[in-house]
Amino acid sequence: MFDIKWIRENPEDFDRGMARRGLEPQSAALIALDAQRRDLQTKAQEIQSERNRLSKEIGAAKSRGEDAADIMDAVSKTKAEEADAEKAAAAATDELNTVLSGLPNLPADDVPDGPDETANVEIRTWGDKPKLDFTPKEHFDIGEALGLMDFERAAKMSGARFVLLSGALARMERALANFMLDLHINEHGLTEINPPALVNDSALYGTGQLPKFGEDLFQTSDVRRAIAHARDTIEQLKLKSPENYLEADYDVLFNQYVEQDLNKSRLWMIPTAEVPLTNMVAGEILDTESLPRRVTAMTWCFRSEAGAAGKDTRGMIRQHQFTKVEMVTVCTPETSNDELERMTNCAEEVLKRLGLAYRTVVLSTGDMGFGAQKTYDIEVWLPGQDQYREISSCSNCGDFQARRMKARYRDRGEKGGQFVHTLNGSGLAVGRTMVAILEYYQQADGSVVVPEALRPYMGGLEVIAANGG
Repeated sequence: MFDIKWIRENPEDFDRGMARRGLEPQSAALIALDAQRRDLQTKAQEIQSERNRLSKEIGAAKSRGEDAADIMDAVSKTKAEEADAEKAAAAATDELNTVLSGLPNLPADDVPDGPDETANVEIRTWGDKPKLDFTPKEHFDIGEALGLMDFERAAKMSGARFVLLSGALARMERALANFMLDLHINEHGLTEINPPALVNDSALYGTGQLPKFGEDLFQTSDVRRAIAHARDTIEQLKLKSPENYLEADYDVLFNQYVEQDLNKSRLWMIPTAEVPLTNMVAGEILDTESLPRRVTAMTWCFRSEAGAAGKDTRGMIRQHQFTKVEMVTVCTPETSNDELERMTNCAEEVLKRLGLAYRTVVLSTGDMGFGAQKTYDIEVWLPGQDQYREISSCSNCGDFQARRMKARYRDRGEKGGQFVHTLNGSGLAVGRTMVAILEYYQQADGSVVVPEALRPYMGGLEVIAANGG
């Protein structure tokens, strides 16, 4: 979300940033909408001032014993005019906010320009790729051969892009999450949170998933409650106004009431813990002394993968439901760049402890997420796929989310406040980390060596073998 005042004062800078995102100039249309909005607001204020003046004349006329009927008629007229002007101003404000909320964040100056991932820039690598004396398998072949990864049974009950893990692999997912949390809490100083997995429209708007990316989300609604409420409402209408009830189309009314209730009661399944963790500060004014706030959570995440048709259809890389350990930081603008480096290092440390080779890249303007100002992707090496694959994204969103959430900070005693900066990053995606371990530590006989750092969380298990989980 953007400050329209800043856009008015810096139209060229704004359009330059949009151009780096591959978008046409936006400032002229936005400034015109803003001018219309402000004109309507001014008109409403002028009408109100005129009504106040006329109201005083009514009192003065009555005190003089004069007839004030004409003045009272004029006051009534101004009331209707003011209501119309306020309604038009509100509509113009909504239109401006709708356009603004659909525009992506401006990229930081040091983000590389480019149309897509081909313009991403590698900034460092760590670890050695394993040298295997056999043809490496992909994780799904390994897991299925172990008898511990079942996509077919999962599909019977839930459809495609789900998996059923059992035995040592089920334990490994739990172990990985605990290992990551312990590292982030005990060594990196993050505070663990157990947030809701269902959130409302406002929370998703605050972090930028709504209104633009609703198709990527799963939503829930209390259908039975909505139907019952619609029936009750129609029965009340029938009792209170039989004539209107007879003239109404029952089916149309019923559907309208059901839809209204569903919209009010719906909740969304979180696509990432970034949503509830960041919204912890929504609508608040924080003391500067309380910043930075660094939190972490392990949650299930749910994504429809609407734009992923044909991509990663086999295996655990792209699932509708997956486990992820998320990190979120809320800080002052002066420290957010340093916090991005810190967060990225926290995520990288997980891979170092597990002995997994990776590289870190800075995303180009064409590959960066909607709300990000700058993003580092950490890509782990997968021998079975013979390529690096993303396992974490760490992003500085600047004040983009804070403006949508109205999250501020201020020194004690200070009035007003400034918008905080928010950051988020995977620390890590648990399922993808398991994928990397299976492919990286696979043996010629089909078994998998458990990384040393993970063994205390696996009851000392050193090797996962067929029928041994």
